[in-house]
Amino acid sequence: MGALSATPNLPNAIVPKAKPIIPRVLKKTLLACVALFLLASAATAWWVLRPLPMTVASVDLSIEPQTSVRGISQQVVESGIDIDPDLLYWFFRASGQSRALRAGSYEIQAGQTVLDLLRKLNRGEESLRAFALIDGWTFRQVRAALARAEGLRRETEGLSDEDIMRRLGRSGVAAEGRFYPDTYTYGKGSSDLRLLDRAARAMDRQLAKAWAERDTAIVLRTPEEVLTLASIVEKETGLERDRGMISRVFHNRLALGMPLQTDPTVIYGLGERFDGNLRRADLLTDHPWNTYVHRGLPPTPIAMPGRNALRATVRPPEGRALYFVARGDGSSEFSETLAAHNAAVDRYQRRNPRAGQD
Repeated sequence: MGALSATPNLPNAIVPKAKPIIPRVLKKTLLACVALFLLASAATAWWVLRPLPMTVASVDLSIEPQTSVRGISQQVVESGIDIDPDLLYWFFRASGQSRALRAGSYEIQAGQTVLDLLRKLNRGEESLRAFALIDGWTFRQVRAALARAEGLRRETEGLSDEDIMRRLGRSGVAAEGRFYPDTYTYGKGSSDLRLLDRAARAMDRQLAKAWAERDTAIVLRTPEEVLTLASIVEKETGLERDRGMISRVFHNRLALGMPLQTDPTVIYGLGERFDGNLRRADLLTDHPWNTYVHRGLPPTPIAMPGRNALRATVRPPEGRALYFVARGDGSSEFSETLAAHNAAVDRYQRRNPRAGQD
């Protein structure tokens, strides 16, 4: 027989379990990671939601197209916001919206946060200014208004009207009347040349629309003629109900080969020589825009016509009037014969010697 085992065979004996060393280490590590994550999250939330460090009430931020995310971060700092550009760069990247950041001109105000900044750049919430081109303005008035406009880069300064049109890709085209009167918005740092380009394209669209909707029986044969006559209609009256009949008078005169005999063209041709008082000698002065001396349309428009003047020019109402005189209250008296016109002139000029006539 073999020797007996020194360890009794105790099937019900309790064997002590080893202590779970590794799980305890993992638990501590996980707890530490969670704590660090919470601390990092709290720090990130504080950084993202605290007001941007600025020493002024607002700063202007201009971002050019094709600027990289890192470039945008640097421009934020250069605009006057005291923030770490590297942290801002990584925040933009981590947000998942870095590709949606938009170029433009922005106003960042004190009290806004990094999160506000991200939303503003993501939505393209630009700080825009408004520039109004007024119906009936001449290009000289347009240029003067552009010179006064805030936040525009002066690319037209020192350029002639011809140079400006060349820069706009419109060589040989007169600047007068070529820009559509409307209100245009722009961001700080936009150029005056860019604004003029938008206004010129807007006039192209409005003129094409008017031409497409014209009464084909009118005597005007090109969109350019429409633009020129519309500018005269625009300058003759600000009263909406009279525009159509004034247009009809000019259409009738052109059809009969009569001179237009309209004062605004004479005034335009006088330029800076006009002192506010149109004299009989002025009506006899020979220049290309004097429609008392020359028959037909003048060589260029004399101002910027608005939408209503364009429409009145291409769709004048029926009528046989050949003359009109200002009543002195903003409205006009229309006549079919010279005798009736002379009577109207006598009547209204006795009442108001300053009333004009055509």
